[in-house]
Amino acid sequence: MEWKIEVIPIPVTDVEKAKAFYGESLGFVVDHDTQVSPEMRIVQLTPPGSSCSIVLGASGTTPPGSLQGVQIVVDDIDAARAQLTGRGVEVSPVRHYAKDGTLAEGKGGRWNSFVFFNDLDGNGWVLQERPSGED
Repeated sequence: MEWKIEVIPIPVTDVEKAKAFYGESLGFVVDHDTQVSPEMRIVQLTPPGSSCSIVLGASGTTPPGSLQGVQIVVDDIDAARAQLTGRGVEVSPVRHYAKDGTLAEGKGGRWNSFVFFNDLDGNGWVLQERPSGED
């Protein structure tokens, strides 16, 4: 039996602004935008090439900005970083984890190159470089 993550809820304060950030700034594909009721709107977006989506919304149980560490794997960390900065997203330099567990500047070894950024509410995201030819 396969278990696959399908959707990750992202708590945001303003669904329309978040939709623009994720859709335009990050380049996620808008799968659907449905107004279920006057109080409930569901906006689902998917990163290019991903089989897992995000859904934006204001939740009474999870405060906006509280989600941290959602990771996206990319083939080329430098190209992904350049794409985000070119779209106006504030991102960290490429970093890696040193042997003492601290973050250091530049690329590391296999699976050890990262870029960090936040959405408009402070939800934290991580890009991680996947070694060529590995899934």
